[in-house]
Amino acid sequence: MYKRQEYHSDAQSDIERLTEHGFDDVPICMSKTFHSLSDDASRKGVPEDWTLEVNEVYPSAGAGFLVVLTADVLTLPGLPEEPAAANMELRPDGSIDGLF
Repeated sequence: MYKRQEYHSDAQSDIERLTEHGFDDVPICMSKTFHSLSDDASRKGVPEDWTLEVNEVYPSAGAGFLVVLTADVLTLPGLPEEPAAANMELRPDGSIDGLF
């Protein structure tokens, strides 16, 4: 496993702010590469002696956990404010209007 961590950007202040707001005892969901258990895509499998780079920590309050973004790993994009289905219409003949 990793031996140390580095807090980049505002990650340390994120942690302090979230702790002040009572998020210090909730589960954590960490971003990582799918290539390994690390945040570095060049390290495959279960690497040893690496540094975890924490860039940002934010709450996913509805889900009840904190999201920890590491290195240059990104999360999947969320849904738009207005779903595409809102502009679709099923016509009486069975055809669909408004598909991409």
